[in-house]
Amino acid sequence: MKSILRKTLKWLLILLLISLLPVILLRWVPVPGSMLMVERWLQSGDQPFELQHRWTPYEQLPDSLKMAVIAAEDQRFAEHHGFDLKAIRAAIRHNERGGSLRGASTLSQQVAKNLFLWSGRSWPRKGLEAWFTLALETLWPKQRILEVYLNIVEWDEGVFGAAAAAQHHFGVAPGVLSDQQAAQLAAVLPNPRRWSAASPPPQALQRSQWIRKQSRQLGGAHYLRQMEKGGEWPQWLRLKYWQDKVAE
Repeated sequence: MKSILRKTLKWLLILLLISLLPVILLRWVPVPGSMLMVERWLQSGDQPFELQHRWTPYEQLPDSLKMAVIAAEDQRFAEHHGFDLKAIRAAIRHNERGGSLRGASTLSQQVAKNLFLWSGRSWPRKGLEAWFTLALETLWPKQRILEVYLNIVEWDEGVFGAAAAAQHHFGVAPGVLSDQQAAQLAAVLPNPRRWSAASPPPQALQRSQWIRKQSRQLGGAHYLRQMEKGGEWPQWLRLKYWQDKVAE
């Protein structure tokens, strides 16, 4: 029995380590697509499916859009390490009182789920989501997480990423989005396949005004510049660490 358990744990560890390879690779390589894109294609069945997606580097994405999604989806993005415990506790209290369910997924969790996993609420999927979230927070800087999020997030049927969304909804490149257009894109994220960023419903339009206010209160461009400074990588991820180990 112990032998079976050891072998199981050994193979589980091997699989987890193998799963880190795409995380490490995508730290630098432009992301070509996501599992959510594949899932939407499979769901389309015999219906034509047109994927609209184009990678846009972080520097070409407007600060207004970066701040809008942070204000709308994850205001403690620069502070947490993948999981916003305050938001989780608030969501639990809200859901216990009844009414519409409220989620507490951070941008890091959303990237982990949409990039690597399938939709659903099963415990195995949630466990993998937690694993990939920790991997992203360890191996990627916050700037990279935000960059990938803005390039793979869904903004309508078959529309993924800021470049496709800006063109689809407003007929412009992402770099010239107005502050209001950026806020409207962020405002429809709770339901991007039903709500149009170009013609949002009243509740989404009202939310866009709140997002603009929150973006300013968070610090706007200053918030981003501080976040971009980031922190240092763990020592074990540095080449010098292993050079010193070998030299010992």
